[in-house]
Amino acid sequence: MTELPAPFTTLAGPHRHDAVTLNSEFLAFAERADTPEEALAHLAALRERYPGATHHCWAYRIGPAYRFSDDGEPGGTAGAPILRAIEGQGVDHVMVAVVRFYGGVKLGTGGLVRAYGGTAAECLRTAPRLEVRPRQKLTARVPFEHLSVLYHLLGTFDTARGEETYTASGVELTVEVYPEEAGAFAAALRDGTRGAGEVEG
Repeated sequence: MTELPAPFTTLAGPHRHDAVTLNSEFLAFAERADTPEEALAHLAALRERYPGATHHCWAYRIGPAYRFSDDGEPGGTAGAPILRAIEGQGVDHVMVAVVRFYGGVKLGTGGLVRAYGGTAAECLRTAPRLEVRPRQKLTARVPFEHLSVLYHLLGTFDTARGEETYTASGVELTVEVYPEEAGAFAAALRDGTRGAGEVEG
């Protein structure tokens, strides 16, 4: 059996947090991103929306993959603190970009680290979250006379229905269930159909 990816916590939707430090405005934008391309598309949209910003600094983490950029700020003062904020908040599949409008006062390296990291962390801390639990794909086969049993079980268990195929002897249906419920689902189908229904996967 294929090993399923581990559950992870991500964002339920886009979130924004603004802060002002010594006249510089820092606008943090956090969004779910499931691929690097998606993360960079969020960044491109922000660059388009705020073309006059001094810097667009960012970081993403998607499973083991991560990237970050200081976008012209001194090395290590923006992208890395944003990435640390993502890791510190325990979220995954997340892109955070912090847009800065320079206010005329230099913050120094410590000030920049605190401003970028702090704005990103606060944005993530206040963002609505979503727990993503991967499902296991099963194939259920039942004779026509036991179709109602299968449909009943789909409602009893937390399932996602896939493709339904009619065969000469009955119906074949792809079902996605949480891994910890796969055994119980298969047993319930066998019991409900007196052994005529079977589950593979």
